[in-house]
Amino acid sequence: MEIVSNRLRHLRKTLNYSQIKMANILGITQSSLHRYETDASEPPQKILLWYADHFDVSMDYIFGRCDEPQGKLYEFKPKIEDNEQMREFVEMCFDPSSPMNARLKDMLLEMAKGGKE
Repeated sequence: MEIVSNRLRHLRKTLNYSQIKMANILGITQSSLHRYETDASEPPQKILLWYADHFDVSMDYIFGRCDEPQGKLYEFKPKIEDNEQMREFVEMCFDPSSPMNARLKDMLLEMAKGGKE
């Protein structure tokens, strides 16, 4: 179904993942993922359930029965992989000697004020 392939592609792109990266996470080949995203073949149920769980969306959204990714009762919170690069970045941001520390502090204060006025 074309709507399913479009939704799978859209969800992958919300995290800026390449097909190769997403295929590695799913444990499938990039060519299989490409076929799912171009409607050349139908993804198995376990792949669809993984997308619903990983992106916290309903199967109704994936199948095109509703247009709200998170549905009425969902709060969209994609699970981001726990990786060393992100951990190092966060550590750097909170290191008082890092130039990123001041930028992060300013950004958080600006967000707390509700944005630029």
